[in-house]
Amino acid sequence: MKMDLERYFQKSELIPCVVQEYSTGQVLMLAYMNRESLRRTLESGYTWFYSRSRQELWNKGATSGHLQRVVSLHADCDDDTLLAVVEQTGPACHTGSHSCFFKDIPLQPKEE
Repeated sequence: MKMDLERYFQKSELIPCVVQEYSTGQVLMLAYMNRESLRRTLESGYTWFYSRSRQELWNKGATSGHLQRVVSLHADCDDDTLLAVVEQTGPACHTGSHSCFFKDIPLQPKEE
């Protein structure tokens, strides 16, 4: 059965994809998909993204071995953002951190 992917690309040629770890619920990263990377993700069961800086497809972990096996894939209510729930092998971030979201931004207390 061929899935119609066009519904996810009505607003843009790229769609953001939030990647969440299955076992912990931790948000690991945000990357972008185009039609081809989404198709490859669906066919392979592993995440594929489109690099905006390199202008090319990339299979997450193909070089590092830190693969992301897709457990489930979800679209938001507007079909313009995806959520990939994955089993992560090794760190998700290119810095070596488990998650790309490791930089804290201090909140400013409200004055009352």
